[in-house]
Amino acid sequence: MSHEALGKSDEYYTPEYIFRALKCEFDMDAASPVDRRFCCVPAKDFITKDSLVSLWQGFIWLNPPFEGRNDKKKWLDKMNKHRNGIVLTPDRSSTDWWQDAALECDLLMQIRGKIKFVNDKGEICKQPANGTTLFGYGPKARMALINAQKSKLGIILKQQP
Repeated sequence: MSHEALGKSDEYYTPEYIFRALKCEFDMDAASPVDRRFCCVPAKDFITKDSLVSLWQGFIWLNPPFEGRNDKKKWLDKMNKHRNGIVLTPDRSSTDWWQDAALECDLLMQIRGKIKFVNDKGEICKQPANGTTLFGYGPKARMALINAQKSKLGIILKQQP
């Protein structure tokens, strides 16, 4: 739903090419805007408020809102408990929350280049200052990230057993 480097609004949407590369459908977008005119998440259901206290069901897409540099931890902790979905975050590989998520997820992907997000007016924004990571949890997420790597969206980084 949002991206920290863009600043002025909290409504920034993941562009469609990300979902084309993943080649999957989600059961739920767990951080969806109320107004989805410019949102292209291929999901059956949408949580628009109180996501952290709501029940997540099925395969989840999560682009959590930005509330501060370390706010991603609570979202990643919930996904780690749910264990079925993909989380998009800024590449903050030096932070504790990123390091913890890298160890807890099944696969992670570093996106090639910088994503140009779409704002709440449907306009493509300037590139953010940082790259993007996709954290995958569960077999559907693993397959989606493998699809995305084949589509040259980015590279998968694998953990040692």
